[in-house]
Amino acid sequence: MSSSSFSPSFLLFFFFFFLSINGQDLIYDTCKTSSQQDANVKLQFCTTSLQAAPASRCADLEGLGMMSIRLTRYNITDTRCYIKHLLKNNTKKLDPYVKSCLKDCFELYSDAILGIKQAMRSYNFKRFLDANVQISSVMDATTTCEDGFKQKKGVVSPLTKKNDATFQLSAITLTIMNIIQNSLK
Repeated sequence: MSSSSFSPSFLLFFFFFFLSINGQDLIYDTCKTSSQQDANVKLQFCTTSLQAAPASRCADLEGLGMMSIRLTRYNITDTRCYIKHLLKNNTKKLDPYVKSCLKDCFELYSDAILGIKQAMRSYNFKRFLDANVQISSVMDATTTCEDGFKQKKGVVSPLTKKNDATFQLSAITLTIMNIIQNSLK
């Protein structure tokens, strides 16, 4: 049998489930595959994020998927808190348009918290299609938030880095779920 007859999914399945590799290798290999599958996933961001998660070096692929969901949830919660802080402590200094955008983003991130909690439940029950929809809605929230600031010329979003991090963490989760689903076929 020639090597060209092996599908990439089969090779990933083989490497992740049959070879004895340590957690750091699993993280790197997962992030490398994720960055190859999705241009929104940056290899360095992915590996740094997953390596920072507690017990990530002991996790299997499904465990990394849950860790990426948790990291996304923490990021959403932190961003929502940051927005609340901006609105509370800078009310008089904020441009009315920026203030309006921040209020919209606060609502989007509030909804995203509910969505990520639902995604965690769906993921735990291996309802990956449901989790995919819920994670995708989180990604949409970050894009909608950022786009709100771009609608008025000269306005700079104070949330660009946070929106980007949430978007990337969500993309990592989606690619990990995709890898898991392909390995089950």
